[in-house]
Amino acid sequence: MDTSTNETELIVSLPLVPVKRTVLFPDTLVPFTIGRTRSMAAVEAAMNTEEKALLMVTQRDSAKEEPGFDDLFLIGTKAVLKQMGKTSEGHLQVLAQGIERMVLLKLEQTEPHMMVRARRLPITIESDPELEALHRELLNLVGQLPELLTTQGVTELVTVLQAEKDPLLVAYRLVSLLNLNVDRLQSLLEQSDPKEVLRKVYAALSQELHILKLRHEIASQAQAEIGKSQREYFLRQQLKEIQQELGELETEALDGDVGELKTRLEEADLPEIVLKEATRELKRLIKLPPASPDHQVIRSYLELVLELPWNTVTEDHLDLTHVRSVLDEDHYGIQDVKERILEHLAVLKLNPAAKSPILCLVGPPGVGKTSLGQSIARALERKFERLSLGGLHDEAELRGHRRTYVGAMPGRLIQALRRAGAKNPILMLDEVDKVGQDFRGDPASALLEILDPEQNHTFRDNYLDLPFDLSKVMFITTANSLENISRPLMDRMEIIRLAGYSHQEKLEIANRYLWPRRLKDAGLDDKPLTLEEDIIPHIIKRYTREAGVRQLEQMLGKLTRKVALRLADTPPGETAPALTIQQTELSDWLGIEKYMPEEARKTLPIGVATGLAWTEAGGDVLYVESTLLPGGSDLTITGQLGEVMQESAQAARSFLWARAESFGLDVAIFKRNGMHIHVPEGAIPKDGPSAGVTMATAMASLLLRIPARKDTAMTGEISLSGLVLPVGGIKEKLLAAHRLGLRRIMLPKANEKDLPDVPEAVRNELTLIFVETIEEALEAGLTQPIPTNSGNKPVQPASTPSPQPNNPVMH
Repeated sequence: MDTSTNETELIVSLPLVPVKRTVLFPDTLVPFTIGRTRSMAAVEAAMNTEEKALLMVTQRDSAKEEPGFDDLFLIGTKAVLKQMGKTSEGHLQVLAQGIERMVLLKLEQTEPHMMVRARRLPITIESDPELEALHRELLNLVGQLPELLTTQGVTELVTVLQAEKDPLLVAYRLVSLLNLNVDRLQSLLEQSDPKEVLRKVYAALSQELHILKLRHEIASQAQAEIGKSQREYFLRQQLKEIQQELGELETEALDGDVGELKTRLEEADLPEIVLKEATRELKRLIKLPPASPDHQVIRSYLELVLELPWNTVTEDHLDLTHVRSVLDEDHYGIQDVKERILEHLAVLKLNPAAKSPILCLVGPPGVGKTSLGQSIARALERKFERLSLGGLHDEAELRGHRRTYVGAMPGRLIQALRRAGAKNPILMLDEVDKVGQDFRGDPASALLEILDPEQNHTFRDNYLDLPFDLSKVMFITTANSLENISRPLMDRMEIIRLAGYSHQEKLEIANRYLWPRRLKDAGLDDKPLTLEEDIIPHIIKRYTREAGVRQLEQMLGKLTRKVALRLADTPPGETAPALTIQQTELSDWLGIEKYMPEEARKTLPIGVATGLAWTEAGGDVLYVESTLLPGGSDLTITGQLGEVMQESAQAARSFLWARAESFGLDVAIFKRNGMHIHVPEGAIPKDGPSAGVTMATAMASLLLRIPARKDTAMTGEISLSGLVLPVGGIKEKLLAAHRLGLRRIMLPKANEKDLPDVPEAVRNELTLIFVETIEEALEAGLTQPIPTNSGNKPVQPASTPSPQPNNPVMH
């Protein structure tokens, strides 16, 4: 530190480096990271000089990336660079030692770095008793630092400072230990009176020591509290051991949550085995401190036990007339399901101890399976809970996790009963055909116990580990198909099929339920809106193609939203005009029609026949196409046909080959020609035995060169001996044919018993032909009688076009 007062003032030119958020003081050594381009250039320029000196000045605004001369404080510190290196990011790392204060005079250049003219600004220190007193008091405070600061190097720094004779240097070096902002640091640098500098540093250091003492006291108090808590914990454990030995633990009064649990347990109506287990767990809970991890686990378990409806039941509303009216009010048709519910209620009325049935509602999407369960609950006035099993892979989701696992929870079944608050709710298990299976277990196997009336009266959840009676629960499961349901599980359920709806049924459902509901949802039930009579039938035909009514409800919802938008745009103060939606304007409301009028193929070329199929979405119409391949010998099958359909095609070809002479065919035609069978919609997988008759008819049409009847659709399985065997899904298939405009249907004779399931209005419009043999099917399915002479020449391959059929998608 320069203490001379007569030294000639020296003006120098130095490179300048702006500094952010800190101030460099004389006689202090500080590391800096230099990253700005001009600052790096200034450092390079200083390193190229003999003195390696530059000027470091703090900028007023640290957010400014490229400060100018006016953005800097006027007083800075001349520094000498002791070390310099580069970081991995390309920045410069320098170690700078402050030399003396400098005041800025003039900016000489800005590029490639700032160069300024500056004048030395020394501080003169004279012998003064007040200065000496301040110096000593400051050193006294410094001596307290090692007791309060545990930072490495503090003891060494205090030793150095106490040996320093220059009071101003002591003050400058202490600044690095103080939590001062840039403005206060700059004011210390600019202060030319050494006594004022020591006063400010003394005040700041006193405040910092006070804060350190308070922190030390707080830490000591916290440590004392922790020690006290640990001591109380050990004493409390010893007290419990003593009370247990003396037999006084059970009689001791309990307070708080544990006492509340004990009171609830004493008042609860629990089965004997449940009460015994809950009491044992409560004793364990009393012995555990609240901080123990098992404390919350046992408490959660006891709360579950107390909240489950062990003996709580709701009273069934067994007025059959009321139940029938509720079911009719919510659902149109499905008389079989309604009748089955009424049968069960009649049994319950005569025998209240009867077991609840386990119903499985099977049908395509949108036919009302899930909503039917809600209607049954409303009719019986029972609680209703729904569990979606679609995509379920983990068996623990149903049975729960054992309490030994962290985060264990009861299964979804027990949780549903907890929410219902009664042991006889209606529990709907949705999408039971979409349950998965992997390394975590087989949920379908867990359902075997749940849905078995002989086992579920003692169902044990892994978490609860107590027998719970499920025999009073009325289970209703839903599925789109039975193919993915295991046979043991299917045997435990009563299968009730909900087939697709006919056009007339859809119209009734839309008028009675869907349209009023959509009007209410859109807030239009009291608005001036009128539909032409043929609007809804037109929507059904041109905007939907489904077995259920889900798409229909979506289209009606879209229409109500469009109307709501039109009415909401009415200017304030004006009355919304009355709206009448006409069929000619329907495309303006709902967009372009999605489906053309439902018609079958107008012509069928030789080798093409019309078949009927069942899918998860209802019945569908498909076309089987065939052609001869001259010079070939194999049977080629395309269209993503499954193994059963491929076998049907092979059986049909083998039958015609074996009976070639009786059909007037030369056997050589089979030897010299291959055959290709194709079912359009090749991207859609297809399988099942129903296409056997259709394939035999298509092949016979090709070989006999007789077209199949375009107005006839057929279904049935065939055998190699020429029999036509029964198939399933007759109602869905007939509805699909009727929807497509086909009125002449060929069915196996054994399926005549299934006709009562078909709506009478549909049956009356169809001509049904029942056949028992393939010969009968060919007579009914071809446009000409089958020739019987055996002298016909081999039939040459016909030119068979394969147009893309307008048939629905089949899964």
